[in-house]
Amino acid sequence: MAEKKSQGVKWLPLILILVIAAGLWQLTPPSGLSAPAWHSAIIFVATIASIVAKVLPIGAVGIIGITVFALAYAAGDKTASGAITTALSELNSSLIWLIVVAFMIARGFIKTGLGRRIALQMIRLLGKRTLGLAYGLAFADLILSPAMPSNTARCGGVIYPIADSLARSFDSHPEDESRSKIGTFLITCIGNVNDVTAALFMTGYTGNLLAVKLAANAGVTLSWGSWFIAALLPCLVSFLIVPLLVYWLTRPEIKHTPDAPDLARKELAQMGSMTRGEWLMLATVGVLLVLWIFGSSLGVLLVLWIFGSSLGVDATTASFVGLSILLLSGVLTWEDVKSEKGAWDTLIWFAALLMMANQLKKLGFTSWFGNLIGDSIGSTMHGTSWIIILLLLNAAYFYTHYFFASGNAQIAALYAVFLGVGLHLNIPAAPMALMLAFTSSLYCSLTQYTHARGPILFGAGYVPTGVWWRTGFIISLFNQAVFLTVGLAWWKVLGLY
Repeated sequence: MAEKKSQGVKWLPLILILVIAAGLWQLTPPSGLSAPAWHSAIIFVATIASIVAKVLPIGAVGIIGITVFALAYAAGDKTASGAITTALSELNSSLIWLIVVAFMIARGFIKTGLGRRIALQMIRLLGKRTLGLAYGLAFADLILSPAMPSNTARCGGVIYPIADSLARSFDSHPEDESRSKIGTFLITCIGNVNDVTAALFMTGYTGNLLAVKLAANAGVTLSWGSWFIAALLPCLVSFLIVPLLVYWLTRPEIKHTPDAPDLARKELAQMGSMTRGEWLMLATVGVLLVLWIFGSSLGVLLVLWIFGSSLGVDATTASFVGLSILLLSGVLTWEDVKSEKGAWDTLIWFAALLMMANQLKKLGFTSWFGNLIGDSIGSTMHGTSWIIILLLLNAAYFYTHYFFASGNAQIAALYAVFLGVGLHLNIPAAPMALMLAFTSSLYCSLTQYTHARGPILFGAGYVPTGVWWRTGFIISLFNQAVFLTVGLAWWKVLGLY
């Protein structure tokens, strides 16, 4: 059997990026910027451009970015050892390791079959109507999301196959007009709901951790629990209404699905009783959620009881505890851990982008650029309410995503910039940081190319391009309205501003 060809280098966009970067490198830094800040920004933008242009897989771009950053002494280090130490500085980030280990833990859902069982149980309970099927799949996504940070794997690997099977069982096929019976609705719905579940939990989407780190650079600290509490009410509203809105927009021909619960029961019967591995996986996730939600306060009590000391349990430490339990119990093997390519890929590109973003912060580029844009906007919007400015900035950040094929790439490129602009315009820090962070999940269904999940769902053939774009845009307006009304009111009640 022929070996699968790996992606080669896209030389034309790479050469174009390098030529532009080399030209900018020769220019005198703008007033107010040091040479290290200017050079770091050039490498950062070139790295983001390479990711967007897909000149190589994102992990490979990350490796090259780290290499160039060290070779160029971009941060102004005086020695070679100092340059490489700076370039590798984020490989020990606890936030990066939190999401890397969470990827590995999430593998247990698929390996044990627990993720599929949860989805089938939801269909058994809620699937007598077409809308109930959508809510059943939505609740399955919700249950999996806190411990499954790849929303592509969650939606594309667990939820989509079941939605596809359900559509076909009702004679709704992607290759003809029968798709409109139920398939178009189900596939459109699971994608848009997946954005909401990704926003609800800090570990529901890899990009959330990147936003958390960048927000911390601006002085806004978010723990797993504080993220969840802030997201809870607006996400709950969106979670409950988005399926109804998609139902109205796509108008499935089949309204009742009385056979769906029986189909789910048959699938569950074939799976048999819950296995030891599934029970262990369920218990491990339960322990993780308790530790993540209650954080160090519970950790203090736990460690005091065991060791008699006043130490706590960090969220990343908790994730290592969960992985250790799965390894010791045999639910996962070391081979499973080694073969979790998404985790190791994330470790590299995440470390590269975070390192560059942190250097831009330390060297003053982020504040300089934010102030530059803020001054130009402020001169035209003097006296305007900060809520209106927040609405406009968030909308600009949201719809800029039409030009990105990666949610993470946009977060890395623009989150800190928009946050800096907002702070310069005197928008309270917490609402600004939270709006941009949640938007970074909610913009993923704008088009079929704006998230890695898109090609899976669009490639199935159930959703025509026009339906996808129209639905994605209308849902985007709804979600922004929810977060700018319910969200802001909720954060005020919580005392966040």
